[in-house]
Amino acid sequence: MRTHHAITALAAAGLLALTGCSSSTDTSKPKADASPLPAASPAAPSPSPSSARKAAGLPEDPQGPARASYLTALKAIHPSLVTDEKKAVDNGVNQCSSLTGKNPDASAQQRFTTSQHEVTQPEAIAINAAVKTFICPK
Repeated sequence: MRTHHAITALAAAGLLALTGCSSSTDTSKPKADASPLPAASPAAPSPSPSSARKAAGLPEDPQGPARASYLTALKAIHPSLVTDEKKAVDNGVNQCSSLTGKNPDASAQQRFTTSQHEVTQPEAIAINAAVKTFICPK
């Protein structure tokens, strides 16, 4: 029984020492050293979005006339496809990886469908044509 009380007392004392709590109001005693934790070793730099895209085989975002033509083509297919232009471009860049897959039209339907509009198969075919022409023509 005494061992149990001693362990409990030591555990409580250790907990108080770790948390810096004290039931004493004596301010003449110095407080425990609050040394900062050692700094974490620096992490390796993460790859830039550009190099990550290249590693994944994805092209850069279209710029200038190619971007404008791509967005115009999507808008002609259905205006809701360009409600968020950045997302429309990101979807197009990501769709490049699906163009050589088993069913790129189904992929386009899934990727470009939003809560405002469900992409049909004919629209998916047109989206893929725009992606091939303006984003990943290779």
